[in-house]
Amino acid sequence: MSKRAVVVVDLQNEYLSTGKLALVGIEQAVSNAARVVAGARAKGDLIVHVRHESASPDVPFFVQGSDGVQIIPAVAPQEGETVIVKNHPNAFLKTGLKALLDEHGIEETVITGAMSHMCIDATTRAASDLGYKTTVVHDACATRDLEFLGQTVPAAQVHAAQMSALGFAYAAIVTTDAYLAS
Repeated sequence: MSKRAVVVVDLQNEYLSTGKLALVGIEQAVSNAARVVAGARAKGDLIVHVRHESASPDVPFFVQGSDGVQIIPAVAPQEGETVIVKNHPNAFLKTGLKALLDEHGIEETVITGAMSHMCIDATTRAASDLGYKTTVVHDACATRDLEFLGQTVPAAQVHAAQMSALGFAYAAIVTTDAYLAS
């Protein structure tokens, strides 16, 4: 049995161009994440889908029961694959993710999804802190432009800064092609 889990974080309709929080490059990230998932299925790795739902009724996105919270069909769970619902950026916080991974004897996590600067960051750091060997497939992740002190930071720069920070101490940062070739 494989000791690796692919964790697909928040690849939900809300992030598509038709959603309320459209991300730059989401289509390519989903396409790459679908390739990672297909490879994991072929190898018998555990696949865990994480779906964000807003805990606050005042937040206009990721509303429970809305189309926006649905997982994008290209990476949708198959029969027997677990979906973890979370209300915080960290997919381990107040969820059963760690218990599920431990139940399956998982030693290595592979992270894909959205958003690079939020849930990918928080989940990757938590996985590493919990002792899992962690890899982020960076081109299977997406983010958006951010604003700081009146200056727009383009999504590509946000993503690059986040991946370089995670790669410094928390995870191996690889491309989809490199991951699938390993």
